[in-house]
Amino acid sequence: MSTFHRKFTGAFTLVEIMIVVAIIALLAAMALPNFLRARKRAQATVILSALRAIDSAMDQYALETSKGAGATVSWSDVRGYLKVSSGVYSSAGNDLFGSAYVGFTVDTIPRLNVTTFNRLSDATPVEFWSPFYP
Repeated sequence: MSTFHRKFTGAFTLVEIMIVVAIIALLAAMALPNFLRARKRAQATVILSALRAIDSAMDQYALETSKGAGATVSWSDVRGYLKVSSGVYSSAGNDLFGSAYVGFTVDTIPRLNVTTFNRLSDATPVEFWSPFYP
């Protein structure tokens, strides 16, 4: 009588491997929405920082050129008061999504574009943008 001896006794079965793959897929499916929300929140923070820098640059421009309240400011005027190595400097007055910032007048706060707000509204409430939106 011959006996059958298994050479590989420590191998995983196909069912065990499929269970592990299913668990990994489940964990990835749970983590992906949180990752996307964190990415949108980071993009919103960058845009908010740019709005603050633009506001500061407009104030500096108005002080140095003696512009009064309500005077229109062009992007080239504002750009001269931004840090050259910053992303805002090379943005041509647009946010990360290519939408133009709104409200380039002296003594008014630059505003977030409605299109950009709608893209990020699920990750950032209206209070996040205060006072740069609505």
